[in-house]
Amino acid sequence: MIRRHFFLIAAAVLLAAMVLAAVLKVAFADDEAAGAPGGGRRGGQQVSEATVSQRQFSDQIRVLGVARGQRSVNITSSTTELITRVLFTDGQTVSAGAPLVELQAREEDADIIEARANVAQAQREYERYKALADRGIAPQVLLEQAETALDTARASLDAAQARRGDRIIRAPFAGTLGLTTVTPGTLINPGAVIATLDDTSTIRVDFPLPERYLNVLRPGVSITATADAYGDTPFQGRIALIDTRVNETTRAATARAEFPNPGGRIRPGMLLRVAVQQGQRQAPAAPEAAVQYEGEGAFVYRIAAGAQGSTAQRVEIETGVVENGFVEILSGLEVGDRIVGSGLNRIQPGAPVSVAGAGRGQGAQSQGAQGSAR
Repeated sequence: MIRRHFFLIAAAVLLAAMVLAAVLKVAFADDEAAGAPGGGRRGGQQVSEATVSQRQFSDQIRVLGVARGQRSVNITSSTTELITRVLFTDGQTVSAGAPLVELQAREEDADIIEARANVAQAQREYERYKALADRGIAPQVLLEQAETALDTARASLDAAQARRGDRIIRAPFAGTLGLTTVTPGTLINPGAVIATLDDTSTIRVDFPLPERYLNVLRPGVSITATADAYGDTPFQGRIALIDTRVNETTRAATARAEFPNPGGRIRPGMLLRVAVQQGQRQAPAAPEAAVQYEGEGAFVYRIAAGAQGSTAQRVEIETGVVENGFVEILSGLEVGDRIVGSGLNRIQPGAPVSVAGAGRGQGAQSQGAQGSAR
């Protein structure tokens, strides 16, 4: 009997201790909550804060284009002949008319020698008949025939020299030569490329321009382009010309842009991403990390102050372009609204939140750069 009473007393003491521990735990939790910043409620999820601010946005047309030199040509020969001299080096910058390659010209050289001999003979005949005609010994008609023969001999010499000149292939314009594989002794055929010549002082890029922009874009409008070789480094240019026709299939007209190319950084054949800026405006903006997309819509969590502390309210918004890490807000938010800048996936609408001081200032105003439609 005594043992039974002992066990009952021990069980009662243990139960009382458990009840007392639970009461103390609740009491301490209430004290911590009462002493926490922001009121008598603690334990909300810690988030960073961003502020909706006014920023500059612009619409852009983004297309791809291939770089072309202002003038580009493949140096070729019009005849089949041996190369006797190569007068340039790979990558050389040449002026207009500079000799590049000399072809074998033995027949042309012989023709020039013969033509010069004919001119000398015709010249002597002309001078003799002129002297006789001046003294009245020879008729005037013989002098005229001698003069005609002299003119014919001179024309034959000019033709022979022109044919000899065709054996020297010259640069049609100033530019930079590419790589070549020809050497003295190479047999060149018509159409075979001896070298490439490019004038890269100005780069041209042709790209499709949707017809809906034809009424707002004109020659002279500034544009920018980037190339993979140079990362995000922009190249500044302008629209030089817009074609007079619109493609019936693509509903776009071909626009030609020109980019100054000092130093030859852009090379013909490079792929360029062309951005045409069209219109600028001021609009409310939120950091891109603060915007959550769901289907065709988007939303943010607005931080609302209440008697029990800050809470997160889900707000549906309409977005515009994305520019430099910021999203244009067309509706749903006002400038100055406080929103959650991170941790969106773990927030429940109406849940308490604790704002981290490190996250403030994400909505500071700054000037935008390039944007694209979201």
